[in-house]
Amino acid sequence: MKWTELSDNWCPVARTLSVVGDRWTLLILRDCFLGLSRFEQFIESSGMTRHILAERLKRLVEAGILERRQYSAGPKRYDYVLTEKGQELAPALMTLKDWGKKHMPVRRATNA
Repeated sequence: MKWTELSDNWCPVARTLSVVGDRWTLLILRDCFLGLSRFEQFIESSGMTRHILAERLKRLVEAGILERRQYSAGPKRYDYVLTEKGQELAPALMTLKDWGKKHMPVRRATNA
């Protein structure tokens, strides 16, 4: 089943995952909550390809989760900022963060 096919599913979790259910999209949202808003910032923070980032940003804007705001006319450049709808994802992201800190702690190499 493709992600887009989940958008008509009876389950609200499945419908939500059709928009935000992949790792790259969640990392973009994480970055937005951390105050990042520009294309190059997202690239640097996440390491995703330009193509994937452009695709995910477009989908988030179309879903009304992010808003695109022009900050430069020549060349045209945009900020991507959370809408009110996007801000409402904060508790879900915080829950994922807290769960990860508890159950997926960073394992640092020891110098032996």
